[in-house]
Amino acid sequence: MTRRRDYDEDDVRVRPGRASRPRTRTRPRHADAVPAMVTEVHLGRYVCVTGDRKIIAMRARELGRRGVVVGDRVWLVGDLSGDPGTLARIVRVAPRRSALRRTADDDASTPEGRQERVVVANADQLVIVSALVDPPPRTGFIDRCLVAAYDAEIDPLLCLTKADLVADDPAPLAALRDYYAELDLPYVQCRPDRPLDDLRAALRGRMSVLIGHSGVGKSTLVNRLVPAADRAVGAVSAVGKGRHTSASAVALRLPGSDDWIIDTPGVRSFGLAHVSPDHLLDAFADLVEGSAECPPGCDHLGDGCALDAWVAAGRADPRRLASYRRLLASRTGPLPERRG
Repeated sequence: MTRRRDYDEDDVRVRPGRASRPRTRTRPRHADAVPAMVTEVHLGRYVCVTGDRKIIAMRARELGRRGVVVGDRVWLVGDLSGDPGTLARIVRVAPRRSALRRTADDDASTPEGRQERVVVANADQLVIVSALVDPPPRTGFIDRCLVAAYDAEIDPLLCLTKADLVADDPAPLAALRDYYAELDLPYVQCRPDRPLDDLRAALRGRMSVLIGHSGVGKSTLVNRLVPAADRAVGAVSAVGKGRHTSASAVALRLPGSDDWIIDTPGVRSFGLAHVSPDHLLDAFADLVEGSAECPPGCDHLGDGCALDAWVAAGRADPRRLASYRRLLASRTGPLPERRG
């Protein structure tokens, strides 16, 4: 008869854990990393340029959840040959000197309004492209872009296209100049039958972001500035809204220089939920002095706001006050009824 065996702890085999190596927070220094600039972003892949080389890269794990956008200055390691099928890694991102932001919605209390997104990093200038006709200028959109530019601390430039279509009618340009007279907003005019000398001069020595409604001729401008860009060009529909012809932001080097332009997708809205109400007024310099007479806690929407008297005295254009209040109301709800 077989005798029963008594087992003890010496008979138990303990399997070692998978993570047998001690963990450490020490990260590689990547002393051999090469500086580059991000020029395109596509589904987790980043097109980076260093010198004359174009390199495809991915984010390294040590970056965590930090976003990388067009215009970011980064450092690369890995395969830097730029050959087809190769992939480098972005291991560091330089601090941004500016960040142009937008949100999908104006209302910060909604999920869409809280989704703040950096559009472009390290830009020096925001070029707001607007047609003088077909479609006509939309000052509300221009005002939004000015708010975003001042919030990002970059300089705005108004670029007016299709000037050839109003060569015999000075009214559209005069109306815009009058509307923005107090801002002293710089502008250039562009015609398809004339060189782009004024625009090129304004772009010199700067990284400029081009933004505008679809159909205003932005992609046509980009193709004239950088013929190799081959950006898609679309027509304006019968209701005055163009098709979206640019699908993603892309940084392009101007031929024969070290200057860059960044073409952004055609947009129909520019959410400003990330801009505080106090900063909205920065884009309306013609109203700032008048607001000093407002009572404490004035929301600039209701009765008692000194801006009404400021406009009534002819110190500012009433259309500018209306635009400012529309932006404020879009964040806080409908405008209250105004007496008188």
